[in-house]
Amino acid sequence: MAELPAVFILAGLAAYTVLAGADFGAGLWGLLAGAGRASPSATRDHARHAMGPVWEANHVWLVFVLVVCWTAYPVAFGSITSTLAVPLFIAAVGIILRGASYALRGQLEDAPGRRPIENLFAVSSILTPFALGTVVGGIASGRVPVGNAAGDLVTSWLNPTSILVGALAVATGAYLAAVYLAADAHRLREGTLERDFRARALVSGLCAGALALGGLVVVRQDAPELYHGLTRGGGALMVAISVAAGVATLALVWRARFEAARASAALAVAAIVAGWAFAQRPRFLPGLTIEQAAASRSTLEAVVTAVAVGAVVLVPSLILLFRLFLRGHLDPAEAAADLPVAPVHAPRRRFPLAAFAGVTVLAGLAMTLLAEPGWILAAGVACLVAGAVATFGLATA
Repeated sequence: MAELPAVFILAGLAAYTVLAGADFGAGLWGLLAGAGRASPSATRDHARHAMGPVWEANHVWLVFVLVVCWTAYPVAFGSITSTLAVPLFIAAVGIILRGASYALRGQLEDAPGRRPIENLFAVSSILTPFALGTVVGGIASGRVPVGNAAGDLVTSWLNPTSILVGALAVATGAYLAAVYLAADAHRLREGTLERDFRARALVSGLCAGALALGGLVVVRQDAPELYHGLTRGGGALMVAISVAAGVATLALVWRARFEAARASAALAVAAIVAGWAFAQRPRFLPGLTIEQAAASRSTLEAVVTAVAVGAVVLVPSLILLFRLFLRGHLDPAEAAADLPVAPVHAPRRRFPLAAFAGVTVLAGLAMTLLAEPGWILAAGVACLVAGAVATFGLATA
């Protein structure tokens, strides 16, 4: 039970890294928009329109991670946020500036103040992932001791491992964004933009891969415990999966198989997060294991139940949003008009699926809220997950 909220946190981190990381990367390409064949304004507009339907939804995962962490592991959360207050503050300011500049940019199509707003958006898109990466580096390298502000406020996040992870966060975001934007340009039949972002995806993928593999040398010298975890057991397996998925992504991008490249690129980045978890397990902070950091069992059960119940609403909603986005239904009106119309299928019989969704959700709620700890509680969580999947099927049928 103590490790289950940690699994939720890692899943949220992986989702945030893959989804919000791509949004941050799109801001970086806005700063480098003049390097391609398409005009800088066309490149920036393409990135902005691609982000529009989903950029706010991506931050749900960051809020989710913070809430689960401070509820399930309060001592560790307090230690992390007090010692790493500076980079967390920088990241928060970056998120605020980025959101404000994105909103203002939409109102300044031809105004003289448009370019400074675009630059602010781009700079904050680099600053935020770098700061968040230094937080991860500080935790992974064991520089966050247990206690209120017990660690050094400067060296806890300005050290070789933290700087490496921060740079890797920026590089992987640029890599993901280039792959996703190439896929969007292909769908919109924007040949020049597709070629530009295809080239950017190949270059940034090679750079991110080289940085990740070369970074192992830095980690070996600066954080030997983390290095040993990444080169043995589950950590080594995740590193191998990340390398294989990264190579596959480059091959798929080279062949212009962008939809498949989306999935393999996401897998490559998510495997890095999983590798960190395997490398650090069971240690949460120096001298503090996950078991020791966990709150009381009743609190953990409440967290698990709340996540399971919330998943019934949140997961189908997010999947439907991204499904509509990837199919082009949320594209600008002028672009969507040029897309081929999907064939109309006969309506499916939905009653059995609706009945299954209703029964599993009700049974899951009853078992998770009323049952004592044990197999009945686990069955209740499983019913809620099944209900979420069935609800998604109804929403997207």
